[in-house]
This record gives sequence, C-alpha cells and structure tokens, in this order.
Amino acid sequence: MRVETIGAIIRTFLDGVIVLNEKYEIIWHDIIDNFPIEVTKGIPISTFSDFENLDFSNNETTFITKNRSHFSIEVKLFSAAHHSIFLCIKEITHTMTDSEDRLFCLEKIIDSLDEGVMMSNQEGKIVLYNHAQEKMEGLNSQDIIGKHLWSAYNYNPQYSEHKHTFKTGKPIFSRYRAHSTVNGVPKYVNYSTFPIQKNGKTIAVFSISTNESKLKERLHQTIEIKRQADSLNQEEVDSKNGTVFMFKDIKGKSLALKNLIHEAQNVALHNADTLIVGETGTGKELFAQSMHNHSPRAEQPFVAINCAAIPENLLESTLFGTVKGAFTGATDQIGLFEYAQNGTLFLDEINSMPMTLQAKLMRVLQERIVRKVGSNEVTPVNCTVISASNEDPEILIEEGKMRLDLFYRIAHTSLHIPPLRERTEDVHYYINYFLQTYQKKLNKRVPKFSEALQTTLLHYQWPGNTRELEHLIENIVIRVSETDEAIDVEHLPSYMQRKLFAGRENVQAEQQETNKRPLKQIFTNSKKNFIEMTLNQTNWNVSQAAKNLGITRQSLQYHMKKHGLKKPSE
Repeated sequence: MRVETIGAIIRTFLDGVIVLNEKYEIIWHDIIDNFPIEVTKGIPISTFSDFENLDFSNNETTFITKNRSHFSIEVKLFSAAHHSIFLCIKEITHTMTDSEDRLFCLEKIIDSLDEGVMMSNQEGKIVLYNHAQEKMEGLNSQDIIGKHLWSAYNYNPQYSEHKHTFKTGKPIFSRYRAHSTVNGVPKYVNYSTFPIQKNGKTIAVFSISTNESKLKERLHQTIEIKRQADSLNQEEVDSKNGTVFMFKDIKGKSLALKNLIHEAQNVALHNADTLIVGETGTGKELFAQSMHNHSPRAEQPFVAINCAAIPENLLESTLFGTVKGAFTGATDQIGLFEYAQNGTLFLDEINSMPMTLQAKLMRVLQERIVRKVGSNEVTPVNCTVISASNEDPEILIEEGKMRLDLFYRIAHTSLHIPPLRERTEDVHYYINYFLQTYQKKLNKRVPKFSEALQTTLLHYQWPGNTRELEHLIENIVIRVSETDEAIDVEHLPSYMQRKLFAGRENVQAEQQETNKRPLKQIFTNSKKNFIEMTLNQTNWNVSQAAKNLGITRQSLQYHMKKHGLKKPSE
C-alpha cells in the first residue's frame, strides 16, 4: 500500500503525520499549519535538533516542546508500506508567556462570566467591574471604575466591606444586600468578598456576585404563592414555634411599608443574619416573627430575648448556657443559642448589650460555635440570628456603644423600619383599623373621629409610633360614649391632651423645636428642595446632613429615595 494513502488515513485522526524511510529521511508529511517546526521533504529527521532524542522503536512516545508549543510523537512501524516509519503527532498545545496577552485573555474571560466580578485596590478604588456585575446592579463600568467604592455606591467609608477585608485579610462569605438603587428599586445580589495576597501581603480585594435572575423569578413566584396561601389561611400561626405573627398581620398602605415587607420576605428566604433598625413601637419583633414564619426554618423554634431586660451577669449565661459549678448556684443549663436549634434567635435591643459581651457574641457569630460558661467544650450554632436596635447603629459605633466588627456580623442584611411620623398614610389607616378592631373586641359601637381630631393626630410626631397610636385608640374606645355625636379632643386622655397642646402659647419653645427638627416643619412640596440644599451644604455627607436635619441617617436615605435625590456625578 502506498505511503501517501496510509498517511492520509492516519492524518484524519491526528494533528500531523511525518513518514520516514529506513534511513530516517522524510519522504512524506501532512501537518497542521501552526506546527512550530518547518518540516521539509527529503531531509533526514536528525537535521532537526528537536527530534534528536526520538526513539524509533514501535509504539514509543516522545514529548517535545518548541516555541511555547507542546506535542507528543508516537512512532508506528508499517512493514506493508515498505518498512516506513510513521511519526504520529498529536495533542499540540500552546503556552502563553506574554504578560499582556495573558492579561488580555483573563480580562476577556472575566467579562464573559455569568457571575459578577468587582475588584478594588488598596486605596478602595474600583479597578475591575465586569459586564455581569453591570447587569446585576444596573450600573455602567465606565461611570464607576476609578472611583472609591463609597463614592460609587454612596455610603460611609467606615462600613466598606472591601476596606475591612483589605485590613484584616479575611474573606466575607455569602452576603445578600443591595448596594445600588435604580429608579428607586434596590438591586440585591448574593456575593462573597475575598482578599488577593502576594508574599503574605494583601494587594487587592474582589467580590464575586451570583447571577440570580432565574432564581429571582422562581423566588418571586414562591413569594406570591406564599402570600396567597397566607391570605387564605386566616388562622393564627401555631404557637408551638414561639410566634404569633405573619406578614399578613403587618397592616398599612404606605409605599414605604409595602416595599419594606417585600424586602423582608426576600431576605427571609435566604436565612441570613439580619439587623432590624427602628424606633420603639415600630414593630421590630413583628417583622422578626414574620420573617421566621416566611423562612425555610418556620417549623423550627423562634426564641426571643430582650437584651436590655436582663442584667449583664445573667445575660451571658442565658445566651450561652452554664455548667454546674461555673459559679455559685450554677447548674447545667443550655443557652438560647443551643435552645433555638435550627430555628431563629431574636436579640431585641442589642444596642443595650454591654461591650464586653459584644466581643463574645461576635466570636460566636463568626465561628458558629458556642461555649457554655465554665466549660471547655463547644457546641455548633445552627440558628439564624435576627437582631434589633432602636438606635442608629452608625451613631452607636461613633459613640463607642457598639463594636464595628459586631455590626459586620449581625448585619449581613439590614432592614430599616421608618417611624410612623414619616408615614402619614399609615397614621390615617391605623386610626380606622384600630378603631374597628377595638370596637369589635370590646363589643362597643362608637362614633367617628371629628375632622379636627384627625388633623391633630396626623400632625402629631408619635414618639411611641404604632404602639402608642394603638394604645391611644383603645383608650378612646373605652372612654367614649356610644351616644356622643363624634370623637373629639375632649375624649382624649388627659396625658395626651397635655402632649398635644402643651407649650403652644410659648412661641420661643416652639421655635426651638422648629430649629431642632427643621424637616418636620416644612411642607411636603418643599421637602425635596430643603433636603437637597442641606446635602449640598454638607458635600453630600449623608450622616452630617441627617444630623443637621435632626433625623436619623436611615430616615434621610428614605427621603432621598422617595424624592429621587442622587449625588451629582463627579
């Protein structure tokens, strides 16, 4: 059989074939175009130094590297082809050594990933922001590359996770949070943050965000199905898990409250540790119980503790447990972390927890193990932790009342419940809702509110928020007579009348209150201009602007979102 025929058949399965005669001269060849060695017919194979170590025994394989290419040569002897030697070339690969080419290829690969990738340098400036991250967060890489993270996302540099990771060299795993907002809609992503270290020194930090577009579609479908099931189920939640509230029990019609409920439902499905911030009476535990019942842990226990109600020396043993003999009177007792099992532990008023205990709590949340007081043995912690604070965490940190590292641990996700005074629609709704509720509960029909009283209550600041309003309506229903024509100011309890009308004759006191909380004295159509003016005066420092306005930072962010206020592009 002709050499060319055998060679052509073999070539269909390989990257190349070289045929030699008995003198090891090349008599035929067919090789791919990018073969790194130029082969010429009629020349001895020994002419090519790269082939000088070839073993011409049958079925022997030799590996050769040439011009950054790697390939193997397998020797085949065919006596039928006039005792020719066939060199079968296969598995040609190329090594890239040019740093610019390698960098170009890596950037192309990163930009084609479905996962979002963002990297910052030691100054906290964004140096890499791929296409997937753009789609997830609704931002443009050209607008934010080169900017500091806190400038691009408009937050306090003190709370930068990249800055924290760069400083500690420790990764942050599985966060679910919205850093960007597009047209008033927060863009949530699930991400983890890692340091890049060279010779033991951190040189950059990067985050990988999961593309959850399909997951979100299924998630929203699940939420809708769950909402429908909740609306059909009018019975109370089984108290065996320690709760009595679900999301259907959170009443109100303001857009801020509806958005917050939707956000809390999304967070609940991820079982993430959460910090709920809200003033007294806004319903923090109501949200915590609802999130537990909406989560995959709904069948597990919900355990709540008020950190302000227990002395420091008892709070530690209550949370972590004790062993007999740990201190005088100590017995073997499991702590609430262990008691919560695979459920939810709710730490109310965590801002009242002593600093010494905050350090121990931070370690438990970081390592997910708990050690009883007086014991050397550790127990895994499997529960989700929901914390609540009735004070602004940023102010607590600035005043040295809360550890920054604890804040990072408890606030994988944070929710801010706006005070009732910022939700006028809900004040009007709650007046009617509680009026109907207590008429039914007390089996008593009462007249409607007068317009004067409704106006007065709508303009009241409600320091006790929803709880205060509910107690007031209950008191009114008890006091008013069914024969009265309308519920008016005289039906209010005396303490409420004093709070509503005390000091009105004192113009100076009223002016001082105006200076203290200027935002509350401005008509709705002027709020936007006043807020924007204050932000410009503070160079868009949100914390300072909130302080000047006499409101919390979260409240200012709510108003900024409501009025569509954004920092001018640099």
